[in-house]
Amino acid sequence: MKTELRYASHPDDVKSYDTGKLRDQFLIENVFIPDDISLVYSLYDRYMVGGAMPVTRELALETSELLKSEQFLDRREMGIINIGGDAEVKAGDLLYKIGFKEALYLGMGTRNVVFRSADPANPARLYINSAPAHHAYPSRKITRADAEIVVLGNPESSNHRTLNKLLVNSIVPTCQLQMGMTELRTGSVWNTMPVHTHNRRMEAYFYFEVPEHQAICHFMGNPDETRHIWMKNEQAVLSPSWSIHSAAGTSNYTFIWGMAGENLDYGDMDVRYPDTLK
Repeated sequence: MKTELRYASHPDDVKSYDTGKLRDQFLIENVFIPDDISLVYSLYDRYMVGGAMPVTRELALETSELLKSEQFLDRREMGIINIGGDAEVKAGDLLYKIGFKEALYLGMGTRNVVFRSADPANPARLYINSAPAHHAYPSRKITRADAEIVVLGNPESSNHRTLNKLLVNSIVPTCQLQMGMTELRTGSVWNTMPVHTHNRRMEAYFYFEVPEHQAICHFMGNPDETRHIWMKNEQAVLSPSWSIHSAAGTSNYTFIWGMAGENLDYGDMDVRYPDTLK
């Protein structure tokens, strides 16, 4: 299991970042490593982002030197969304079977977590977000049928999309972690437009189902001093609370959003319309 530490950056400093430094600080290029768990520990709200990809063996969720805890989830909660083949997640005495685009919430205090693929020829790709927790809420599997679904945008604005709220407080109680999945319709490329910030929460985006030879241009930064990062399929990006988080693809795609902070109010956003961005 690999854990990388990322420090927080002041918005005034980010103005001077070149392409390489911007990518080093915010982009997570290798989310899935076969037969390994790879995680980034960000000092933005101590949020963790990464993936588990069991292929030929099962993978135990070990604790990290960064956590200083006996078990990984002693003081944390975790959200998992599977974007690969069928997965089996053992958590304590319980076994969860997680299919494609299904989610699993693991509450604080969950012990002895193990990931495995039902079929090594079609391995699971378990996208993971984790945040500090203060209360032990029950673990729960969330299917697409359980999701709160909202259709947003329109073809005329190239942002017709379906928002699947999976790990939100209207579906499952959590301490601060929220996750969901947005699927763009054919012909639409813009997500989260108009853009917004929320100083109460940080966020992470994970882009997948990006067709071969296509790419995502992720926009970030202060609304009056924006920056961009070009991204490939199955890559993630960190978004500080002061930063916008939006993207346009050279094709339609799907992305998973995850966030944590001081509230669970999904609608708590400070909106900026496109004609005000710089």
